[in-house]
This record gives sequence, structure tokens and C-alpha cells, in this order.
Amino acid sequence: MTLPENLERVLPEIGRDFFDVLVIRTDFSDDESWNAVVGELHRPWGPVGEFPSTVQLVETPAWSGATTDEVFAAVVDEELIVVFLADRNTMQSPTRALLALSTAREDVSGLDPVYYRELIESPEPREFRAMPAAVHGVQVDLALGNVNFAEYAGAASEEPDQVLRPI
Repeated sequence: MTLPENLERVLPEIGRDFFDVLVIRTDFSDDESWNAVVGELHRPWGPVGEFPSTVQLVETPAWSGATTDEVFAAVVDEELIVVFLADRNTMQSPTRALLALSTAREDVSGLDPVYYRELIESPEPREFRAMPAAVHGVQVDLALGNVNFAEYAGAASEEPDQVLRPI
């Protein structure tokens, strides 16, 4: 399902806590896989499962086929640090890895290239994949500033399948 060109995808108002994981379903091809992802997201998390999961799910068919750019454009909540997408790869992957998308907006257009060459030429990564069991830790660490998005992206890139696992 694609939207007419004159309509934009709008992220619904969600009453969410700062530590809630936000997951947008963009693939509706496999309800069984989706239900498995949701089941994993609702499990307690932490080293010994001591924390309850807090997840906000957006599973409106209007998001079917949404691209990362469309999701990025729809996010206007300045407190939202990361959003997770359940896309086609999620539904087809044995790990059911979600796509973590950074919502940070850095404008480097006005920076002096002499002094900020590294920042301009090597922008922060915007996405990586994470198993559902890892997303709660990612959300909390990013919200608290314990770890930055680039560190998680780097950890995911070091895995053979490029998927972040729970620590």
C-alpha cells in the first residue's frame, strides 16, 4: 500500500515515557513474524530480566512500506532519540532484528570545513540493526547518555551479521 503523493505519513501522538521503546511496523506481510517480535519486545529485560518492558507500537497500515527518510521526516518529538522499525528485513530475518533509526538532526552546513573536516566528511551513523531483546537497553542508554548512537552502531557492525545483541 502506498500513499498518494499529496499525503504525508504522520507519527501519531503517543503518550510515552522517555524510556519507552517506540516501534513502527512498516511491513505487513507476515503477521506470525510480527507477533513473535511483539512477544520478544514485551519480555522483561536486563541482565536477569529485572526490568519490565515498556513499548509503544505503531502498527497502522498507513506506515506500510515507509522508508527511513519518511520516518525521519515524521519524527518531530525532540525528546525522541531513536525509533525502531519492523521492516521487511525484520520479518524475514531469523533474528527478527529491528532497524534502529537515529532521530538526531545535525546541521553541518554552516561549519568551517578547515576546522570540522572530520565531522563533515564522516557524519554520525543513522541506523543499525538490533535484536528485539536488545532495544530496551539501547533506548535507556541513549536516553541517559550512557552510550551514544555511534557506539551502538559500531558494536552492531562488529557482529558477523551486523546485528546488535543484548549485552
